Order: sequence, then C-alpha cells, then structure tokens
Amino acid sequence: MSQETTAPRSREGSRDNGLAVRAAAARALAPVITGKGSLTGLDDHQVVARDRSLFKALCFGTCRTLPRLEALAGKLLAKPFKARDADVQALLLLGIHQLLYLRIPAHAAVGETAGAARLLGKEWATRVLNGCLRRLQRESAELQAEVDRDPAVALLHPRWWLKALRQAWPDDWRAICEANNTPGPMTLRINRRHGDREMYLDRLAAAGIPARLCAHAPDGLTLESPRDVETLPGFAEGHVSVQDESAQLAAVLLGPSLAPRPGARVLDACCAPGGKTAHLLELFDIDLQAVDSDAARLARVEDTLARLGLAATLAEGDATTRDWWDGTPFDAILLDAPCSGSGVIRRHPDIKRLRRASDIKALAALQARLLDNLWPLLRPGGTLLYATCSVLPEENAEQIARFLARTPEALATTPADMAWGRASGAGRQLLPEPDSHDGFFYARLEKHPA
Repeated sequence: MSQETTAPRSREGSRDNGLAVRAAAARALAPVITGKGSLTGLDDHQVVARDRSLFKALCFGTCRTLPRLEALAGKLLAKPFKARDADVQALLLLGIHQLLYLRIPAHAAVGETAGAARLLGKEWATRVLNGCLRRLQRESAELQAEVDRDPAVALLHPRWWLKALRQAWPDDWRAICEANNTPGPMTLRINRRHGDREMYLDRLAAAGIPARLCAHAPDGLTLESPRDVETLPGFAEGHVSVQDESAQLAAVLLGPSLAPRPGARVLDACCAPGGKTAHLLELFDIDLQAVDSDAARLARVEDTLARLGLAATLAEGDATTRDWWDGTPFDAILLDAPCSGSGVIRRHPDIKRLRRASDIKALAALQARLLDNLWPLLRPGGTLLYATCSVLPEENAEQIARFLARTPEALATTPADMAWGRASGAGRQLLPEPDSHDGFFYARLEKHPA
C-alpha cells in the first residue's frame, strides 16, 4: 500500500477520533450543566487510549470555566437550545473552552466540535455550532470584555459562592477563587513500610519523573506534572499512593494519640475513598474500623487496602446511627465529615455548578449530628479529629464552637504552633494554594470526664 493511500486514512482516523472524544465529552457534561449529575467516577475508557488525557481536559476544563463559557454562549446564540439538546449546549461550551483555553488548532476546535453533533444524532446543530464558534474567533476580545464585567463570570464562580467566600475570607477570597480556577498538582504519599520519601524521590528521578518534597506533610511528594499512576515506580506494589498534602496532615494530628498506644482501637468514620484510612495503617500499629454509608465507595477502600497490603475492619453503615458499633469504646476517632467541598473545587470543578447555597445549612446540620452521635463512642481521654475539605466557617470553626458549647467534656487540643494553615477558632484552616495543598480544616478534641 502506498504512502499516498495510507496518509489520508491516518488523517481521517485522527479526525474521527477528534469527533468521538468531543461527542463523549458532551455526553459526560450534559448532566453536569443541567444539574443532574457530576464528573465523579468519570469513565475515560469510552475513548481510545491516546485521547484520554484530552477527554479529561475537555470535561474538567469546561466545568472549571463554565460561568464564562455560558455567558459567552448566551451572546453567541440567537436563542437558547431546548432542554432536550443539553448535549449540543455542552458541545458549544466545549468549543468555546478549546478556543480560549487549550492549545488546540482553531480549525480543529471549530470543525471537530461542530462535526461531533453528527455522532449525537443531531446533524442540524453542526451549522449552528460552526457559526457560533467562528463568530467567537472574529469577536473574541470584544465578547470577553463584555461578559467579564460580571464578577461571577470574570472569577468563574457563581454569585452565591463569591458572596460566601467574601464573607468568610475578606482578605483572601480573590486568592481562593484564583486557586480554585487552577488545576491542583498531583501529590503522592509514600508508604513508610517501603522506605522514606527521600528514597522514593531518588526512584522518581531515576525514572525521569521530576518531583519535590512537600513543605508540611512528612510523607508527601508533589510531581512537577500529573501522570498516570501506573507509570509511578512501585505503585502496583503499594509503595506510594495519590493524596493531597492537606489530607495527609490528619495522620500528623492523630499521631501523638496513636504512636504510644500499640493496638489502639481507632474509628475512621465516613472513610471513603480510604486515603486517610491507609495512611494511619501505614504509620501506626492500630486496630482500625472504617465505616462508610456508600457500599460502592467502601469497595474502593477495600481495593486500596488490598493494594497496600493493609487490613482493617470495614463496615457499611450510617455514622449518624450506631447499628454497626459493637459497644467497645474507641481510643481515637477520625471524622472526615461530608461537606461542601469548597476547599477542593480545583479538583472537582463541577461543585461550582452542583452545590447550592441552601446545601451549606443542611451539611452543617449533618456534621452536628455526626459529632453528637460519635462523641459518646470515644473513651475518656480519647481523641476525636474533625476534618473537612471546606473553607466555610459554618462547617468548620463555627461548627466546632457550637459543639464545644454543648459538650462540656470536650477540650480543643489543636496545636497552635503548626507551620501550616492558620488558627481558626478551635481548629486550623488551610486555604487552597496554587502548586501546593487543597483547602482543609482540622480540629482536634480530647474527651475529659464531665
């Protein structure tokens, strides 16, 4: 077969893949933009292997920049798409994102995005999409300047998010927004049972993978650029895991309670996906029970522990009840409470669309029920560590202040001299930082006799 016949087939195959990856991204995004689904558990195996990184970039990048994309789409469309055409709306948003934020040739961003409508069974939309995207090419500067007059568009956050962040952090809210709009780095946690992080840093260097030590987490390394975990030395053997630096600090705060107590009985409530569970087991000789109400997520904990060669007692259960408890008190409890996720928006940008202002009050009520239900399970002298991946005081400092006010035997013991975060009530707050840790809150409480 001559080169003249193979080359066109190669180009056509590339174009077909370009259409397929954009159509797949539109299908994944349609539930998000309509508020009916999320990117959690996004399956990238629906596209060919070489397009998976582009697929993820399209899905997560579009969610990250959604307020701006939707404002521009409103200027480009003569009238909105019908509700049944959310997938076509997603294609338009994908196209705008490519033209403004990705290093994709404009002809591909326009042509393959418009052409992907055929794979959705909506060939009529190709002309509309093509016209809108070509107009954006011509009028990009003017249209962006026009929509960016709205702070919610310019800062890529819904108005209620901006209001909440401004009220909580009047000096930092813009920096928080900027951090939220930047993809978080890929951070690793070294399994000390197989060596220290300096040794693993050398292994990464030998494999040609640039990385640096985390500033605050003693087992943490941050990669210069994300990569597939299967390419990490020793990943399959359990030598390393992926975990943000802020999440690794749970073990640091619980360490003083666990290190001198071999066989300590520990509860990890709301444990999925199991990163903190595994970290505690890697570091301490403890009897750990991990509880989560989601069976599918609990299975992920089991898989994680199996890869790392660790063992814990896993139980499916609601931590606002005690059906799963055997009646024996715990020496320590980790409550990684369900929350708004406002500290990890950069990793889950669909939070900005799916979360509602009314959710915060409901989540705070759930957190209070969890605290009140689990506290009696702690033995006198024991430690409870409350954690959230939130930056909102109602879920954090204010939540703990309310708990302390109604729980006289609870004493806050959160260290005041940590090199990370900032004092926030009886706890410690980390705000998201570009190229560093996520937003997180911790409060350590000790139980004294009433």
